[in-house]
Amino acid sequence: MSFPRNARAIAAAAAVAVLLVAPFGLKPYGIYLLSLWVVMTIAAIGLNLTLGYAGQISLAQAAFVGIGAYTAALLTTQGWPLWSAFVLATSLCLAIGWLLGYPALRVQHHYLAFVTLSFSTLVFLILRNEEWLTKGVYGISGIPRPTLLGWSTKAPVDFYFFCLGILALVSAATWWLVRSPWGRAFTALRENAIRAGSLGVDTRRYTLMAFAIGSALGGIAGVLYAPLVQFIEPTAFALNLSLSLLLMVIVGGSGYFLGPFLGAAVSVLLPEWLRFSEGLYLILYAIFVMVLMAFCPSGLLGLAERWRDSTARLRKPSR
Repeated sequence: MSFPRNARAIAAAAAVAVLLVAPFGLKPYGIYLLSLWVVMTIAAIGLNLTLGYAGQISLAQAAFVGIGAYTAALLTTQGWPLWSAFVLATSLCLAIGWLLGYPALRVQHHYLAFVTLSFSTLVFLILRNEEWLTKGVYGISGIPRPTLLGWSTKAPVDFYFFCLGILALVSAATWWLVRSPWGRAFTALRENAIRAGSLGVDTRRYTLMAFAIGSALGGIAGVLYAPLVQFIEPTAFALNLSLSLLLMVIVGGSGYFLGPFLGAAVSVLLPEWLRFSEGLYLILYAIFVMVLMAFCPSGLLGLAERWRDSTARLRKPSR
C-alpha cells in the first residue's frame, strides 16, 4: 500500500517550496548549513546506491568526496572553471570506484568494509603527506566560487541555489536509475546475488557499476564542498566523514530514495537545532540515534512505513 498520489505530490511541492524560500529568512551561517545539507545529501545518495540498493558496504565514500574536493581546489585556484573539475573529478572517481569494486567480487560484509576502510585510509595519507600536490596539513585556501553565464555565486544564497540545482539534477538521474533495469538489477543483487545470477543478472558488472556510480556522486559532492567552505585540509575527509555518511544512509532509511535527504537533515541540521541545550546537544543527538537504531534499524522511513502499514490494518474492516 502506498500514500495517495495527491498527498505525495502536496508533500513534495511543500518540501520544494521550503527549500526555495528558507534561505531568505536565514543568516549566512544558516544558509551555509543548508548548503552543507545539500552537499552531504549528494554524497549520501551515492552511498545509498552502493549500500542501500546494491547491498555493498563501503567506508570509502569520504575518500571520494576528498578526491572531488581536492580536484576542484587544485583546478579552480589555478584559474580553471568549475565545470572542468566536475568532469575530471567525476571521471576519476568513476574509474577508481570501478577498480575498488573488484574486491567486492571476492569478499562481502565486514571483509569488504575493511577493504574500503583501507582505501579510505590510503587516500587520507596521500592527502596529508604529499605536500607537493595537496599542500598537506596546511590545506588549500582561497577556493573561488564559480560564475555561470554572468551569474556570480559568491554570495551564500547564490551558491546555495547553485548547489540545490546540482542536487535536483542528481536526484532526477538517481530516480531514473533506480527505476530502470539497472536499478532492479542492483536490488536483485542486494537481496540474493546467487539467485540474481541464476536469473541472468550479470552480478560482476552490476557490482562494479554500483561502486563506480556511487563513487562518482561522492566526487560531485566534493567538487561542491570545496568552494562552499573555501578551505580544505585532509582531516575533513578522514574516517569520521565516512561514518557520518553511513549514518545518514542508515538513519534516513537504507534502500529508500528519500533516505539520504532525511538522514542528512538529521546528521547536519539536528545537532544545530539541539544547541539550545548547550553542552548536552551531542548527548541528546547520540541518544536519539541509538534509540532509533535499537527500535527501528530500517531508519526513519522504515519507521514511517511500519506506522502506515499498521494504520492501514487497523482501518481495514473485519469480516
